[in-house]
Amino acid sequence: MSDSVKSGNILITGGTGFIGRHLCDYLIAQGYQLWVLSRNPVAGRNLLNEEVNVVGRLDELEAIDFTAVINLAGESLAAARWSDKSKQEFRASRVDFTQRLFDFFVSVDRLPKVLLNASAVGFYGNCGDRLVDERDGAGSDFAAQLCCDWEAAALRFEAKGVRVCRMRFGIVLEQDGGALKQMLPAFRLGLGGRMGTGQHYMPWIHRRDLLRLILFLLQQEQARGAINAVSPESVTNLQFTRLLAQSLHRPALLPMPEPVLRLLFGEMADALLLSSQRVVPAAAQALGFTFEYPNLQQAFAAIFKN
Repeated sequence: MSDSVKSGNILITGGTGFIGRHLCDYLIAQGYQLWVLSRNPVAGRNLLNEEVNVVGRLDELEAIDFTAVINLAGESLAAARWSDKSKQEFRASRVDFTQRLFDFFVSVDRLPKVLLNASAVGFYGNCGDRLVDERDGAGSDFAAQLCCDWEAAALRFEAKGVRVCRMRFGIVLEQDGGALKQMLPAFRLGLGGRMGTGQHYMPWIHRRDLLRLILFLLQQEQARGAINAVSPESVTNLQFTRLLAQSLHRPALLPMPEPVLRLLFGEMADALLLSSQRVVPAAAQALGFTFEYPNLQQAFAAIFKN
């Protein structure tokens, strides 16, 4: 039986977010039938294409035969300073929830053919300036171990014969959400700048390329295992912030020193804002995926064309 998913019912978790909303539109246009699991189904129906079926509980899906699941659910790691409580919420919304998904599909005895499970390049920890691909192991900090445990929960599906892709996202770029939306107010005022020395690497991907990659992984039956969802071009934080400022025709005058970042953000500063991953998309390119926006200048030109 082919593990290529070119039609049928797809369940998306995290479908009302910055990536999920646009993924729904993209997959509806490709002819898929979509179901979104949302904690607030009324708000979800208002946010999403009217062709998307929105439910609030897994048990509402017992009669549906899903060909694929795209698991994007997870509380944002960058929304606020980390605490013991927020760390528990990060785990519950990723690891525990993915285990609940697995238990649900086992209980109804109808496993999907494919699971595309979100993860992040934070899996690798702080790697300095060495090139990193999917063969590299996990780091040891909280974010790395969170990704590692999240992926382990997804691999329970693989043990049941499901084709599993563990998509390790870099920073997803568009101006209506994610990290870029948070950066833009300061940079538009000419008040942006590098973080720390700016020598740490920032893996990134244009949102359209991420949507294209997700469709590619659905349809490419050879795709499985870890997949770095990042562009081919590695840039440092200094290069990223300079190019962002140039794209907005503004200076980048105000660097943020490391001690200030640690004072403001605590543990999150080292794990997310100053951590370096010089990640390359080796697996995706080996499968034949090509990027519309392989370098950052092209990506920013497309994002700020209006």
